[in-house]
Formats: sequence, C-alpha cells, structure tokens
Amino acid sequence: MINKVSYDLQTADGPLHLTISPVNNLLPGGDFYSTGIYKLSNGTVGMGDIVFDEDMNNWTYDGMDELTYDEAAEVAGFIKNYKDPAGADPDLLQ
Repeated sequence: MINKVSYDLQTADGPLHLTISPVNNLLPGGDFYSTGIYKLSNGTVGMGDIVFDEDMNNWTYDGMDELTYDEAAEVAGFIKNYKDPAGADPDLLQ
C-alpha cells in the first residue's frame, strides 16, 4: 500500500469509516520501503496501529479497545490483500 485508503467497517456499534495510512520510509536511493505499520483513524481520531511482520503473515493491533479482535482481523485481512491501483504514485504520499 503506497497511499492512504478508506475502509468501511461494520462494528457492533454501527458503521465505522476508517482511513488506513501506511508508514513508508524513503531509502537513500529514492525508493520507498514499507515498514509494515498501518495507522488507523476515524476522522481526526486515532484508532491505533496494525503492525505486520516482515512476511505480512502475522499482525498485532495496538489500539486501546477501539476495535475488537475480529474487527481488527478484518482490517488486517483487507490490508494484506490490498493491491495499489495502476499508476499509484509514491511521490504523492501524504
């Protein structure tokens, strides 16, 4: 994932519109490196981070009860399977 994406999650408390922001680092050669950290927010409210291991197989969620395990697992599955659209431009990272 190069740029922020939106994800609508159905929770026990109703629908939640999340923004998922990947944390990418710029390498000395000018390429971007995915850290495996994805910040979740609902508007301006931070909802914690989902952090993947280097193989994108295992993940943890560090939110303070904002999401249940199953809700976080749904978001982690979305992130893991997400494919950037054609023409996604890392120079437009926000």
